[in-house]
Amino acid sequence: MLTGETSPYLKSYTTADGITVVTPHIPRHSNGPQITRAQRKLVDGLVDGLDGTPALLWYYTPMALPFSRHLSAELCIYDNMDELSSFRGAPPRLMALERELLRRADVVFTGGQSLYEAKQHRHRNIHPFPSSIDKAHFGKARHLHSPSPDQDEIAGPRLGFFGVIDERMDLNLVDRMAALRPDWQFVMIGPVVKIEAAGLPRRPNIHWLGGRDYKQLPSYLAGWDVGIMPFAKNDATKFISPTKTPEFLAAGVPVISTSIRDVVRPYGQLGLVEIADDAEKFIARAEHLLARPKDDWLRKVDRHLAGMSWISTWEGMLSLIAETRERHTSSQHAINASESSYV
Repeated sequence: MLTGETSPYLKSYTTADGITVVTPHIPRHSNGPQITRAQRKLVDGLVDGLDGTPALLWYYTPMALPFSRHLSAELCIYDNMDELSSFRGAPPRLMALERELLRRADVVFTGGQSLYEAKQHRHRNIHPFPSSIDKAHFGKARHLHSPSPDQDEIAGPRLGFFGVIDERMDLNLVDRMAALRPDWQFVMIGPVVKIEAAGLPRRPNIHWLGGRDYKQLPSYLAGWDVGIMPFAKNDATKFISPTKTPEFLAAGVPVISTSIRDVVRPYGQLGLVEIADDAEKFIARAEHLLARPKDDWLRKVDRHLAGMSWISTWEGMLSLIAETRERHTSSQHAINASESSYV
């Protein structure tokens, strides 16, 4: 975080779950090398305050390497949630840093099946973990009887989206759908990032409500007749595994998506999500969903979601971490035994 302060510092707090969150604050006037040096100094001070060597170095982005590559740990993990190099504004050195991180990492997780398939030959110990779901949280939408106050004045039927609004969204598709059905309302929730808000399509039946807190989402979903995921087909969406897919389903909201691979497989193939790539097909699928009874579909949804949870995702990751650590320990014992035979 860049601030108006004159010296870098760390600010921390502990969550109700006992997790300590530490945020670096860097003077706003700092240039690239100064930021890296400040981050390294801050992370060194943080590690010095720990008892012993860190058990894990867990990377979500290779861009953290310049200020942390000198650190030692029992294991290094690369949690590759997205193909960050394909996003708008990605730093030019990101791909080189990722190659370095893949060499360094002991185990790699990917945020979806398609991303795993693209990178499975780049690491010896790589595993896919598609988006999971907090069923209890989003399931609240099935039992709420009134939408959020700023939806009360929006007539139905309502088609809704929630998430970051950036280069991954097909704005022309949204505009065309709204033009084809001026009597339908399109509720769009999320912050506008990396694109100009002035470029968003403006029609009386498109409602850009801005960002909302995670806790508020079920109350919005409760007021939607259909969920939409109008993702563009571009480099930034080639490997995404949208978390909102199972979130819509847990909320009991029928959903239509463009043909994103990790949505088509498995959700489209199982008949849980409708797939459409142009406005006319989106409208046709929405008309079908608005007329279709939901009971049979909800039973299929619940059977599929029954085996999904973030806890099971974590348990799967933890098991692979333990296996990797055990192999390291066995290898180290073998090396020590080999060295001692020469003494």
